[in-house]
Amino acid sequence: MAAILSGVVLALLVGASAWMLHAGLSARRRAAADAASFASLNATLSASPALAMVVRADGRLLLDQPLADRLGRSDMPASLADLGNADSGLEPGSADRLVDAITAALRGGKPFRTVVRATGSARSLFAIGERAPAALNTPGGVLVWFFDATEFHDEIATLGAEAEEYRAAFEALSSLIEAAPMPMWYRDDSLRLAMVNTAYVRAVDAADAAEVIARQVELVEGVGMGGPLASAAIARDTGQPQVAAMPATINGERRMLRVHDMPLRDGGTGGFAIDVHEIEEARGKLKRSREAQRAMLDRLSAGVAQFAPDRTLVFYNQPFGRTFAMKPEWLADRPEFDRVLDRMREAKRLPEVRDFPGWKAERRDWFRAAEGAIEEQWHLPGGTHLRVVAQPLPEGGLLLIFEDRTEQVQLASARDTLLRVRTATFDNLFEALGVFAADGRLQIWNAKFRQVWGLDDAFLDSHPRVDALAERVADSLASPGKAALIPELVRFATQQRMQRSGRFAMADGRHYEFGAVPLPDGNALLTMLDISDSRRMEQALRDRNEALEAADRVKTAFVASMSYELRTPLTSIKGFAEMLQAGYAGKLTQDGARYTDAILESVERLGGLIDDTLDLTANETTPVARATVPLKMIATEAADAARAAATARGVELAVEIAPTAGVMLGDARRLRQAVGHLLDHAIGGLRQGGRVLLHVDGDAQRARIVVSDDGPGMSKDAVARAFDRFAQAGATRVGERALSLDLPLARQAVEAHGGTIELVSEKGVGTLVTIDLPREP
Repeated sequence: MAAILSGVVLALLVGASAWMLHAGLSARRRAAADAASFASLNATLSASPALAMVVRADGRLLLDQPLADRLGRSDMPASLADLGNADSGLEPGSADRLVDAITAALRGGKPFRTVVRATGSARSLFAIGERAPAALNTPGGVLVWFFDATEFHDEIATLGAEAEEYRAAFEALSSLIEAAPMPMWYRDDSLRLAMVNTAYVRAVDAADAAEVIARQVELVEGVGMGGPLASAAIARDTGQPQVAAMPATINGERRMLRVHDMPLRDGGTGGFAIDVHEIEEARGKLKRSREAQRAMLDRLSAGVAQFAPDRTLVFYNQPFGRTFAMKPEWLADRPEFDRVLDRMREAKRLPEVRDFPGWKAERRDWFRAAEGAIEEQWHLPGGTHLRVVAQPLPEGGLLLIFEDRTEQVQLASARDTLLRVRTATFDNLFEALGVFAADGRLQIWNAKFRQVWGLDDAFLDSHPRVDALAERVADSLASPGKAALIPELVRFATQQRMQRSGRFAMADGRHYEFGAVPLPDGNALLTMLDISDSRRMEQALRDRNEALEAADRVKTAFVASMSYELRTPLTSIKGFAEMLQAGYAGKLTQDGARYTDAILESVERLGGLIDDTLDLTANETTPVARATVPLKMIATEAADAARAAATARGVELAVEIAPTAGVMLGDARRLRQAVGHLLDHAIGGLRQGGRVLLHVDGDAQRARIVVSDDGPGMSKDAVARAFDRFAQAGATRVGERALSLDLPLARQAVEAHGGTIELVSEKGVGTLVTIDLPREP
């Protein structure tokens, strides 16, 4: 039994040893694996950027020296209290935050994240704490990882500052968009309205932005390709901003908007609308104004050409083309400024210059001129003068105006010549002239004016007033007191614009005729003409006229006396001839009877001439009687008296009396004699078969008597002397009447009644005499 027991025990011992060996080997293998794992974990932990610290439930700390260095400790802190005291190595704020966070994690298991900084260090540590895992065998403890977050913290701070800046900028931009007076909006990638500002809400007459977005109220009318979404779709798809002018109704008014759509990075689009209604109206007005201005420039006589900032011709009027002989087809191609000058030179419409390129370069500088309009005078070949005005335009370009001053230059030259001629003439006139201004000062005078008054040049050069001049020349007059008339004359001419004239005598016996004439410019012209010789001639002519009048009176008296004296023997001759014809001295032979008839005829003619002579002299002093005279009766009586003579000569006498003849106030006898004399003159100048017409008519104011014949007519010389007394007018008609007073007697009677008499005659056609009498002379 003992052996069995010993064997059992030995077997148990061997079994236990084997188990023990197996367990040892297994533990050894596990220890080796754990060592390897530990080494790997330790290597990983060493290579990790994070450092770990374990805080036990009782506040003890487990950490390595590198972490203690990071925390600003030269020694190894043993407990949580060491981290919170003043010598913890951390900044006071950092230490408090870390201790409070760890304490909260120990008590409530609350994880934390915080940033700590060692005192005097630029590094920041990012601490992440949480409950310690069970593997650490620290129940209730906290595992804290520390990361070097210096770079991250700076970047976070930078990003935070940038984010704050962006947030402020975004808020400012949002405020700006909201306060913008123009409608602005944002569309998402589906082109739906996602945001609008207050101006947009007011423009579409909505309550608020939410209503606009909910109802998708569009600002601009229209759909399809011309609608507001079309421009936004193009901007979204092409990535290019779009601008379009679209009409819209805002506050009940039709407005024109310029809509801008801009693509955004998120696939949406932003837009805003500018009210350009006033701008479009102003542009339309500007366009119409420019068209009206160009139409007006086209009607100017001066040539006008406008060049754009690129120096091309953009406008010209017709006178420009005519002045420089340029065809419209060539000008329509908008030639450049230099080409236009070259074409002007080819047409010889530019001044002749030696250095044409330099001259052209100077004119090219007109586009950049800053002193305003530039003016030049161009003297062209052929005598043409052009006034050239170059005006740089504010928006760039140049406006040229070409005014043809040829006629003005010629007129100015002629005017200068006329002024020189006038000055020379004025200074060499025989008449003394002086021009006085409105204030009475002497302005202009000629040499004769200085000589007449005996004035010196120094006195005249001082332009004396007319009062001083009158006082200076008073002693030169025969009556010094009349010198006061000179200022009065000038005053009448300058102030009252009235002309005055008169005469005065000088102390030396000369006589002058003066006149003050108002001039168009307000001045007065004083003229003085020496009439000493004409005055003497006038006196001589007056004396001669008186002598002639006396001789005429003697002649008239002599003619009247002779006429009366001739009538007595003429009566005796007529009486004896009639006795012989009656046979008182016996029966006459045929020749004796013919001689007796000739004597009686001559006596009759001589008696008529004597009667006419007596009438001519008597009517000069006999007044005209005033009575109502029927012109029909006068004409009939005169025609009846002349009819016998007309029948004897074989002449037809016709009488036409119109109902308008009427009556007039006058002397019936003298009017009848005047008509009779005209009939006698007409009948006496005709041969057998002739015709005489007496015509009478009139109107309410005047009466007319016409005597015409178809005789041989009168020469121009005879017509000129027809109404002269004792002119041999009859001899120019038929040669039978060597002397006739018919026409002078008729004229005398007509003029005594205030009428006129006119004679018209043509050789081979006849003669017409017209009497025009007023109804009431």
